[in-house]
Amino acid sequence: IKKMESKEILKIANNAYPKIRTHYGLGKKEYPPIEVYRNIFARLSGEPDMEGDDPADAEFDRKTNKLFIYSDFNDSVEDVIRGVIHEYIHFFQYGSWMKRYYNMGYTYCNHPYEVDSKKAEEVWKLFV
Repeated sequence: IKKMESKEILKIANNAYPKIRTHYGLGKKEYPPIEVYRNIFARLSGEPDMEGDDPADAEFDRKTNKLFIYSDFNDSVEDVIRGVIHEYIHFFQYGSWMKRYYNMGYTYCNHPYEVDSKKAEEVWKLFV
């Protein structure tokens, strides 16, 4: 599979994002900007070639109010748009409950916020 360039990912994300924001509306904060990194380790370390063992394809960082897409794990327009939708749904959810559900024993697969975010991805074609 040909790897997508960061610029291509950002172009796809920036094309879909206004449609996604219009569809879901604005939360309590400003719209989170989108940034692209190779992977979560490259972002957190500041080292562009950093490797690690976390296959996260996208992430919403509540502290910085930013949405990140990781190019190592996005190979298609569908992947990118699904990632933006998924993380944008997290933007609306309460951080305290994200932790609380995990503390209650939920896993990534059955966590109510993850289930909701995953379900929202199903309409990704609306935003192409």
